[in-house]
Amino acid sequence: MNSLILRVGAHIEFASLLVMLANLATVHHDAVSSLMGPVHGCAYLFVAVGVWAYGGASPAARLLALVPGIGGLLAVRRIGSPGTASSASEGD
Repeated sequence: MNSLILRVGAHIEFASLLVMLANLATVHHDAVSSLMGPVHGCAYLFVAVGVWAYGGASPAARLLALVPGIGGLLAVRRIGSPGTASSASEGD
């Protein structure tokens, strides 16, 4: 699995969560909830399974991927780009 694909999936997961929360806090349209709920769920499953299947993922990244909403972004950040050091390990 390509880390770029995981990164896009993680951003879709986070953006769909933000849209659902904004909808809940403001007008609460049923159509928005009906559309964004499955989008968020599919993106969450895609990222969680993708990180677990990714060969270069550490155990910490795999556990982070299971956190709904922001976990996918944190896991992808921990994995880093192919061929470069992870930004999470640069500070250590």
